[in-house]
Amino acid sequence: MATRPAHYPGAQAVARAIAVLKAFTDSNPQLTLAEITRATRLNRATAYRLLAALEKEGLVARDKESEAYRLGPEAITLGARALRANDLRSVSRAELETLAQETGETATLEVLADGEVLILDEVHGHHLVGSAPSIGTRWPAHATSTGKVLLAHVPEAALPRSLPQLTEKTITRPGALRRELACIREQGYATNVAELEAGYNAVSAPVRDHEGKVVAAISVGGPDARLTPGRIEEIAGMIQDAAGRISQRLGYGAVEAK
Repeated sequence: MATRPAHYPGAQAVARAIAVLKAFTDSNPQLTLAEITRATRLNRATAYRLLAALEKEGLVARDKESEAYRLGPEAITLGARALRANDLRSVSRAELETLAQETGETATLEVLADGEVLILDEVHGHHLVGSAPSIGTRWPAHATSTGKVLLAHVPEAALPRSLPQLTEKTITRPGALRRELACIREQGYATNVAELEAGYNAVSAPVRDHEGKVVAAISVGGPDARLTPGRIEEIAGMIQDAAGRISQRLGYGAVEAK
């Protein structure tokens, strides 16, 4: 016999209160009661009762002169707790595991550190022959796909001055690097085709935080016999999708979604 879904008293009030809180955005940090009722489609009396309850809990605050509302100190506290809870490695792990499983190659999470890329986390693929990076390993940023993704989003003054040649395909001229970084910003991902090590290819995409700042990059890399140009193009879409989901978990796009 089928059972009816459980009814939770107050669920509708919670949903409405959340709608009120989500009405505040960067472009509209302060709202009057009338503006809140229009944004939430709640009637005036209901909106006023919800605002009174939220104000009592410190989740909204009301300006005594204008009577406009804004998010309160407790909302700021909760937001800060959520950000601290979203550790970069923990929110990225599942996506790395999925990438490694679906591609068969090694997936990594990397950040910039003093002009180099530092591997924060990795998940090995199922191929017996492949790359073998390890957590804590550093590589010259200009010679890696992750490094180029990250360099593409730093000020030009922060670009490395020295571009040592590691293979015949390594970018060693500053002008060539700047042109490559411009292309990366436009297409949304970077590749490394035998620039770090002959026979090794990789593709990467940027991870953004709640402010839209690029804070890390994820990659998939392996032997060029498997990561052919066609395969790289295919994996690039997977990498971008995975990086986008990680960025969302870090809060990126929350403002736009409102």
